[in-house]
Amino acid sequence: MKIALIGYGKMGQIIERFAIERGHDVVLKVSADNLDDLTVANLRKADVAIDFSTPDAAVRNIYLCFDANVPLVVGTTGWYGQLQEIKDECLSRNNSLLYGSNFSIGVNIFFHMNEVLAKIMNNYPAYDVQVEEIHHTQKLDSPSGTAMTIAEGIIENLDRKDEWVNELDGEAPVDVLKQDQVLIASQRIENIPGTHTVVYSSEVDEIEIKHTAHSRAGFALGAIVAAEWLENRQGFYNISDIFDFK
Repeated sequence: MKIALIGYGKMGQIIERFAIERGHDVVLKVSADNLDDLTVANLRKADVAIDFSTPDAAVRNIYLCFDANVPLVVGTTGWYGQLQEIKDECLSRNNSLLYGSNFSIGVNIFFHMNEVLAKIMNNYPAYDVQVEEIHHTQKLDSPSGTAMTIAEGIIENLDRKDEWVNELDGEAPVDVLKQDQVLIASQRIENIPGTHTVVYSSEVDEIEIKHTAHSRAGFALGAIVAAEWLENRQGFYNISDIFDFK
């Protein structure tokens, strides 16, 4: 499989290593230093593209891949406000796109566990719930896309919660948290690849599930697995579509 890497920072370089180890060729590498190479003609040299760029560039990159008719895996977050628009465009043009807030296999298992636990907690209203996330200081968005996915998984399955709010350490705290809100407490600490925790608290005890990434390798490997899955498919997919937790 020939791969185009859009975003060749630390993450892109790890993805390249896994791609080569799994027998693939990286035919295009685009970073901030060679943006002029990101063209439809160059993208057409690839069987699939993988985007781990920046939130402000993601939508433009998506449309370039649509123009090139190249299947695209998008690991960049921060553009989900345009998700429905992108989905409609993808389907109308018979393109292929797979997106996700986190491509780690372990995190996707965690997402499933989070939803199952939320359903269980419908029967136990004495417990309130909070999401906590910690990432490295270079992470540009807050909360993390992974934390948003976790919070949305809670909201979809826990009847007493309707929305989430974010509180970033060092900035103004949430004034008053409403009963139907899920708090996402975010921290930025040097050299933390990503830690996510869901805490259910009552007056008598706490229940906690947690995922800790030891490096970015799990995210990179998951992106390659997703690209392999997407190569011969058409449609608009979420990373959860490649897993079967039944």
